[in-house]
Amino acid sequence: MDLEAFIKNHEALAPKRYSYSSVRKMTNSFKVKIGEGGYGSVYQGELPSGNGVAVKVLNELKGNGEDLVNELASISKTSHVNIVNLLGFCFEGRHRALIYEYMPNGSLEKFIYNQSSVIGRQLEWEKLYEIAVGIGRGLEYLHRGCNTQILHFDIKPHNILLDQDLCPKISDFGLAKLCPEKRSVVSMSGMRGTPGYIAPEVFSRNFGGVSHKSDVYSYGMMVLEIVGGRRNVVVHDDDDDATDFPHWIYKQLVSNKNLGLSGVLDEVKERVMKMIIVSLWCIQSDPSSRPSMSKVLEMLEGSLKSLEIPPKPFLFSSPRLALHS
Repeated sequence: MDLEAFIKNHEALAPKRYSYSSVRKMTNSFKVKIGEGGYGSVYQGELPSGNGVAVKVLNELKGNGEDLVNELASISKTSHVNIVNLLGFCFEGRHRALIYEYMPNGSLEKFIYNQSSVIGRQLEWEKLYEIAVGIGRGLEYLHRGCNTQILHFDIKPHNILLDQDLCPKISDFGLAKLCPEKRSVVSMSGMRGTPGYIAPEVFSRNFGGVSHKSDVYSYGMMVLEIVGGRRNVVVHDDDDDATDFPHWIYKQLVSNKNLGLSGVLDEVKERVMKMIIVSLWCIQSDPSSRPSMSKVLEMLEGSLKSLEIPPKPFLFSSPRLALHS
């Protein structure tokens, strides 16, 4: 797709266009790097108005600027408290950048593995539950709330940013796919996503069609990682091999074992249990067994008693969760 033509057609929708020299100026010549990924680097900056921004400078590798088009096309259609705000972009010769509102607390990834005292942990469990619900709301909005259904295809802790109040915002729409008619299954060439979070049907159509349920799978894996990162155990199975956390937690769940939540308030315990059960539903290998995001929210916000234990998930690929001893 020709990016210039795209921008012309979407001028009203697209956020403000900045020259490369303004981008240099706002980042003080790319002085403070705050992040890095396969797409390029992120720098801290400031607009003339004084508002903080994060400037994502894209690598030149992606030929015709497909990821920039993707990001502009999908995010310019969104407006939601749990979706990051795109304020502007730069496309000048080989220079490409996206300008976002600045998120002082960085990505969720850093937050998941903070170990702390029991008191701190209760607060964090509360917060982590709210974060899981917030991300769920953002995803439900992408799937149902926009005129155009948007499938994200790269939901993982690294792509969830936290503002000053730790309100989560979904970011990085470089792999997103727009579905103008609410089709149930989308056609897709090639694989997109991050190993460990990719739904099985994205690897192999034998598992079913690719749809909004593919994001639900990634969401489930991410919520399990939130839970896994907050536990103070190393998981061993019977032959003393470190095992996959989702399998381990499923085993604990069905045998009514303590999930390492001793010393945690009952209300908090209930929320953690809901997060576990819901995420195990989300990572079912058959897409039709997974709940929609609307159902996920209903389950997270409803009563624990009404939740059924899902069938044991057959894990196609799971991230090796970093469990701290």
